[in-house]
Amino acid sequence: MKNLLFIGDVVGKSGCDFFASKISGLKKQYNIDITVVNAENSAQGNGITPASANMLLNSGADILTTGNHAFRRKESYDIFESKSDCIIRPANYPDGAVGKGMCVLDVGTYSVAFVNLMGTAFLEPLDNPFTKIDDILKNINTPNIFVDFHAEATSEKKAMGHYLTRKVTGVFGTHTHVQTADEMILDNHTAYITDVGMTGAEISCLGIDIDSAVSRFRFHMPVRFTESSNPCFLCGIHVEFDEKTGKSHKIQRVIVR
Repeated sequence: MKNLLFIGDVVGKSGCDFFASKISGLKKQYNIDITVVNAENSAQGNGITPASANMLLNSGADILTTGNHAFRRKESYDIFESKSDCIIRPANYPDGAVGKGMCVLDVGTYSVAFVNLMGTAFLEPLDNPFTKIDDILKNINTPNIFVDFHAEATSEKKAMGHYLTRKVTGVFGTHTHVQTADEMILDNHTAYITDVGMTGAEISCLGIDIDSAVSRFRFHMPVRFTESSNPCFLCGIHVEFDEKTGKSHKIQRVIVR
């Protein structure tokens, strides 16, 4: 059996710092073999930069996934070109987009594939994620496959989880920053959760300063969002899987305050 740790959307420098301070202890606690982090909000002001990506990788992440903020910063283009072996963007961006939507981690005696997809309900009209994952799965030669499905609608996430049951090892929802309590093993094979949660200021609006977020909703005027300075927490999931069959045996939520 192998153990995977997937950490939800890291928000800003404080989120990166908190991840760095906790990841070593978490790896020991859960005997982690592979660590995956959603890093699309890891830079100050959202997006991903070389500095935020390197901090997460140097602190202990093996793979970084992203989402709708993947190309928010100009610096991110270079990241996806130079580090596509460990930093991926949604695979259903149109052909020709910078970067890759999947990568395979070779751990020696086994390998693990990671796929990043983005939903289309209430988000950008990218290529159909269901059609795209079908194409991708045809060319993966390992039974160990994990999918970060970055989507807004819980219904679309649920649909993807059921669609990929027994086809992949795990489907983990990201984007909404609020950890859901529906972790399960679908059909005794596929680990699933609708949203992994976030890593950043706990008393906040999804990691953002409360006053600025309230002002935006109250007055509907442009507001410059700033990262909350309140104490952080870390949300993620621990999955135990059989690396020979790609079958998940356990999924549990992780929250560190």
